[in-house]
Amino acid sequence: MDKRFIEAIYKSDRTVFRIKDIGMLTGIRDADNLKASVNYYASKGVIRRIRKGIYVKNPYQIEELAGRIYSPSYISLETVLLKAGVIFQFSPVITAISYLSRTIDVDGTTIRYNKIKDPVLVESKGIVREDNVNIATPERAFLDRLYLSKEYYFDNISGLDIKTINIMMKIYNCKELEKRVRKVLRNV
Repeated sequence: MDKRFIEAIYKSDRTVFRIKDIGMLTGIRDADNLKASVNYYASKGVIRRIRKGIYVKNPYQIEELAGRIYSPSYISLETVLLKAGVIFQFSPVITAISYLSRTIDVDGTTIRYNKIKDPVLVESKGIVREDNVNIATPERAFLDRLYLSKEYYFDNISGLDIKTINIMMKIYNCKELEKRVRKVLRNV
């Protein structure tokens, strides 16, 4: 085993890698050598193939994996709203916004991707980067949920910043969303 390969992977703050990421970290330029090294270290348990072309080190962050399977994407909706205390109903499903709608099971966890129009998806307002994960702020997740759902019940919106919501609402360019937001905020 080559200690440099292992050190490069485990010194990285990332926990999820594509083959090209491993090549950049380890300095292995030749595609055949890179594939052989990745396969060798996967067979030895140094890294683990989690999906075709995607490898993880242990432990890894499921949210980071969710953001790397389909890109661009960001963690949002119920995952963010639950952590922020806006909704109380626990769900083990990781929810994300992406360019497609799809539900997949990876390593015992369900990840649900929800499609949103491209101008909204690529807009960075209300998206922060934490531990190699693009994640929506609670206000952005609130708007994403109302954009995608005609009706939705929020348990506690008192912690949301109404001014930020009103500013970010313009990203969606949707009159129907504005009506939904006004209806929910009226009850505050």
